[in-house]
Formats: sequence, structure tokens, C-alpha cells
Amino acid sequence: MPSKEQILEFLQSSETPAGKREIAKAFGLKGQEKIALKKRLKDMAEEGLIDGKRTAYHRMGGVPKVTVLKVVGIEDGEPIAEPENWAPDAPGKPPRLIVKETKKMAALKRGDRFLARTEEVGSGWIAHPMKKLPARTEGMMGVVEMDGAGNPWLAPVDKRVRDSAPIGELGEAKEGDLVLAERMGKSVRSKVKVVEVIGDPLAPKAFSLIAIAKHGIPHIFAQEALDEAQRATELALSHDHREDLRAVPIVAIDPADARDHDDAIWAEPDGKGGFNAIVAIADVSYYVRPGGALDREARKRGNSVYFPDRVVPMLPEILSADVCSLKQDVDRAAMACHMHIDTEGKVDSWRFTRAIVRLAANIAYEDAQAAIDGGEAPEYLQNLWGAWKLLFKAREARDPLDLELPERQVKLNDAGKIEEIAIRERLDAHRVVEDFMIAANVAAAKALEAKTAPVVYRIHEQPSREKLIALRDYLATQGRKLAMGQVITPGLFNRMLKDIADPSEKALIMEAVLRSQTQAYYGPANAGHFGLALGSYAHFTSPIRRYSDLLVHRALVDAYKLEQPKPKLDLPETTGLSDRDKSALHQITDAISQTERRAMEAERDTIDRYVAAWLSGRVGETFDTRITGVQGFGFFATIDKLGGDGLVPVSTLGREYFSYDEKAQKLIGEQTGTEYAVGDRLKLKLAEANALTGALKFEVPDSDGAAIEKRGHRPPPRSKPPKKGKGAPRQKHEQGQRGRPKNIRHQGRGKKR
Repeated sequence: MPSKEQILEFLQSSETPAGKREIAKAFGLKGQEKIALKKRLKDMAEEGLIDGKRTAYHRMGGVPKVTVLKVVGIEDGEPIAEPENWAPDAPGKPPRLIVKETKKMAALKRGDRFLARTEEVGSGWIAHPMKKLPARTEGMMGVVEMDGAGNPWLAPVDKRVRDSAPIGELGEAKEGDLVLAERMGKSVRSKVKVVEVIGDPLAPKAFSLIAIAKHGIPHIFAQEALDEAQRATELALSHDHREDLRAVPIVAIDPADARDHDDAIWAEPDGKGGFNAIVAIADVSYYVRPGGALDREARKRGNSVYFPDRVVPMLPEILSADVCSLKQDVDRAAMACHMHIDTEGKVDSWRFTRAIVRLAANIAYEDAQAAIDGGEAPEYLQNLWGAWKLLFKAREARDPLDLELPERQVKLNDAGKIEEIAIRERLDAHRVVEDFMIAANVAAAKALEAKTAPVVYRIHEQPSREKLIALRDYLATQGRKLAMGQVITPGLFNRMLKDIADPSEKALIMEAVLRSQTQAYYGPANAGHFGLALGSYAHFTSPIRRYSDLLVHRALVDAYKLEQPKPKLDLPETTGLSDRDKSALHQITDAISQTERRAMEAERDTIDRYVAAWLSGRVGETFDTRITGVQGFGFFATIDKLGGDGLVPVSTLGREYFSYDEKAQKLIGEQTGTEYAVGDRLKLKLAEANALTGALKFEVPDSDGAAIEKRGHRPPPRSKPPKKGKGAPRQKHEQGQRGRPKNIRHQGRGKKR
């Protein structure tokens, strides 16, 4: 029996008015079920959810009391939604509803579908979300393929989607094209129609385009925003209202291929064992002002998104890569954080000014490190390293969470082809810049707190009790203890990892500790930063690429009276926080937290595709791997020093039965005792590498290096394959079955240890 929500969703998505007969047919109801359906429809009519004639309510005009909405934009931090299926014959355009979000449901972002209760207020409408609904377009990006009969099919590029879909409307797409599509009916097996042709899926630099389209990342600036950015470049730097720091040898240390330079640093000894320091940050708030078209575009994007082959910037390149970017020998507007670092490495005082800077140098991390290591570093670099040693001393005393998380780096040649994929080397130069930025971020948060001004905090809460219990239970399976009565600190996890000598066991426990952590987010209510072991923390140092930092700059402008003269150009007057921003910080921070997660997923997906493309020519080779996850249906492993998670389905392990121990995160052979557990290192043979989906598949080789022979066990197919000559080749990708009961027995044959 469908729920009320399911019935409402069906009615709203129906292309024609639907009554009891159509609903019963859609959900396959018969006999007594139809009687129960009739009663449920009557109850819904009495509640005002549907009209008494049991037709789709919005076809009568107006907005239903309960309906399915889709977020079409974010304005002033609030989601704006429209009815998902506005009747073609309804008068006027679909109404736009302001969504009043609740803390019980995750923040909504553009493209999200949700069931909502609606109310008319004055001349407008307000929506109160009830339940978030799955995206109808999930998996609707793919490659056009033709079957033997010449029928087009959509082969998905999302590795979570296993089956191809028949294409009903091909449009101008051709075989081999990468396309966006949407379903033509309500069923997950209905045909799809092509709505946009993206191009060649294997062309150089295509993988980032896949991620941009799949995740709905805005990548084309509105002309109004571009025009405003052009006007902003004409703003003069007034020496009368800025501190002149052009004589100070401030330097920016960045990746060699960096295009935007947010931050630069300087330090000199104070003569008493400490250091005076400056962290100069691009003064983006001077150019991007609240309420303008440029500001709306930046807020919608939330952050820049970095791919191996391109950057989708938060700001137009004329600002992000030029006028705002801090460069050598060029006057630039900056927000300067002046700090004093005492002999223990603590920042005991700070002040903020608006300044003019002229960098002494833009240096790559590797070059700065080489100069220090070779004893040929100029004095300003030596001073930076001296100040950093004190900051590092304070960091060790604070004991923040120290997890070794390698970062994969994809290097491309000029033609966009992969030259190398490797783990990015971690240098002291990276740590120098990182610790200076952390110090400035803390200073910004505390400076705003001192003025009781609004703060956009970067929040990382301590692990929840549920996650700690799961971690305790897992550690118990490894012969280790986690006492629940003690105060949980980052140092507790650090000491636990420090005491482990065996690299394999350390990797295993580190994975478990990482899984126990919460996800960081932005918010106006301080809850501290657990991972950094800091009580107050904000993001201040990257306003070119993060909207959160821009908001912190604006708050500092207000709190410390750093406003600039009103511009004579056609631009918003103020550079501080607008009243609307102050009253909507909760909604704004929820929205930018979502855009950050969207960017992380898109970047990760793209790296996975590049890794799969890199490995596609090495199928059949054996690699050293480490198990990163275990489920009842198999285990995931990543290639050492390269990355790229791949699945080893339990069905490929032969005839032995394997049971799944959820607490211990391992598969156990019931006859031989063979175990596959998180953190284990083993050699695996690469069986598949799909560049379009980023999916890898491994096999456990036998003692002779061949794949273990599969015998007997074959998982049931999810759906019937198309008949010969009338269907497309199905691209199936193994995926987790979350609903599967634990400790189901699977056949497989492994090797004894």
C-alpha cells in the first residue's frame, strides 16, 4: 500500500488527472488493497491533501496544500522552489515559493526535490519542507549506445547505476555522445529523452565536464555579473584609507600551477625570542559588494571547484586570477592581519587593517623548500621558518588530530592527456603556510567575538556518541580499548595511533578513527573545531575561492570600521555585511556548506575517472593494495601510492562460504578461516577499469597469479536483460545493497594466511 507521500508524488508527476483506478494500476494494487486505497484517498481528501474528486490538486489552479517542489535557486540564503509538475494548461507561470528550512532536515540546494506543506502569505507563497525526495534525474548522464537492432540506449556514467536505459527521444545526439537525459515516465524502467548533448566523453578534459554537469555546478557567469566585475576593476586604491605595506617583503607561497593567490605572509624577530608577523589576504570585499549581481553569483557558487584540467572559479577570472590576486611587483588591495607570536608560539595579540601590498615574490612550495634545505634562502624566508617553528611548537602542545591522509595529484600535458598520477609530497613549506593561515583564522574569529560581531565559524564537532560506540566495538575486535567515560580529545586518538608500530595495523585503526569523525560545516553558532583542537575558528584566508571567508572580511569591516569611501562607479556602496546577510546567516552558511560538499564530491569523482583512465591500459596487472572497506557483498581496496577504490565482489572468491562481521569490518571464510579486513594489504589483479564511471574492479589471484575460478555462486540479476537483438548491452557496476541482512552466507574460495 503506497503511503500518503507516495500517492501525492504520483499525483503531482502524473501528466493527466489521475483517480483511484490510475493510482491502483501504478502501484499494482488488487482486490482488498483497492478497498484500503479508497479509504486512504478519502482520509487524504478530508485532510485537504487532495480534492474530493481525487484528481491532481494543482490542476484546479493555485498551489496544493501539500505538493512536490523543486529548488530552482538560492536567493539571500533562502531556497526558492517551484511546483515540480506545473500543469501545462494552468494559468500563468509556476509560482515561486520561499522555503522555510528546519534543522531536522539537511539544507536544500539547487535541484533538490522535496515534499512540502504550503501556505499563502500576502501575495506570495511559503513552503515548509516535510521530506526530501530522491532526485529523479539520478544517473541520467551517460553515453549513447546502439544495440544490434539500431535502438539507442543510455549507458550511465554514474558507477552507482547498474543498468542502461532505453532512449525514447534521441534528439540530435549520436552514438558515442555524452548526454544529459531525463525520464519520460514515472517508472525507473521508463524510457529517457536526451535534453543536452555534452560531447565526446573520452576527449581530453571531458571528465571535469561530466562532474560539472552531473553535480549541477554553475560554471557560466551571468552577463550582469561579468559587467559588474569589469566595473569593479576600475576601483582606485586610496592611499589615504589604507595602510601602506609595499616596503614589507611579503611573499606568497603556493602550488607551482596556482592561478589565484589569496594569501601572503611575512615575519621578523621581535628581539625578545618571538616574532611579529603579517598575513596579507586579498581584499575581495572591496570589489565584491553585498547585494550586487557579482555577490549573488558568488553566493550561488559558494566556492571555486578545482579539477586537474580546469578551475570553475567563484569569481570571474578578471578578479580571481588578476585584480584580486596577490602578485609580485604589483600594487594590490589586501586585508592585513598583524600578529605577535610569543616564545611559546602563541598569538598573544592581533589587529586588522586594510592595506596596499606589493609582494616581494610568488614562490612555489618546492622552490621555497629547496632554498631552505640548500641554505640559500633569503632572510625573509628564513624568518618565516623561524616563526613557524614557534607556531609548530604551540601546535604540538595543542595536539590537534593528526591523520596521514595522502592527496592524489593528476598531472596532465598540454593536450590534456595524463602524464602521471601520484601522491602529492608533503613538505615543511606546506606546513609553514598552513600554520600561518590557522593563526590568522583564529585571530579573525576572536577579533569578531571581541566586538560581539557576527561570525561565520568553521565548525567541526566532536564525534557523536553513536560513532564512538561503533569505534569502541570495532577496536574491541582488534584487541584494543576505548573507554567511554573519559573526555574525548584529538590527542586521545593521536596517542592511540602513535602506540601502533605495525604499518598495516596503524592504517586499519586510522581508517576507523577517520570514520568516527563528523563532517565540518559553516555556521553562526560556535561549537569549536575538534580536529584542530581550537575553541574559536573561522575561515578568513581564502576569499577569492570561498564565500565564507568573504563574509568574515565583511564582518571585520563593520566591527573595526574599515569601510572605504563610497565609489563613484555604479556599484553597491558598502563593503561590510548587509542587514539581510546578518539576519540570514543560518540559511547562508547552510547553503555554502552544501556547495562545499558538492565541490568535494565533484572533485573526487573526477579524480576517480582520471585514475580509471590511467589504469585502463593496465587491466590484468597485479597491484599492491590495501582494503579500505568491507561489506556483505565484497570488499573495497585501493592501490598503494596511487589510489582509486575498486571492488572485489564476494561472488568472485570461489566456493567457500564467507560471513560478514559488521563490528570487526571483515569477511570470514567459514571453512578455512580466511579473512579480509579493513587495513589488510594484499596483491590484487585489476579486472576492469571504466574511465567513464571511475569504477575499478579487482580479483584475488590464486597462487599462480590467475584469477580464482568462480564456481557455483551467481548473484541474481536486478532486472531481466533485454531480448537478443532488441536491447542494449547492459553496463553493470557492482554496488552495495544497503538493505541486505548481516551475516548472509556467500560462496567464495580464498587462500589461507
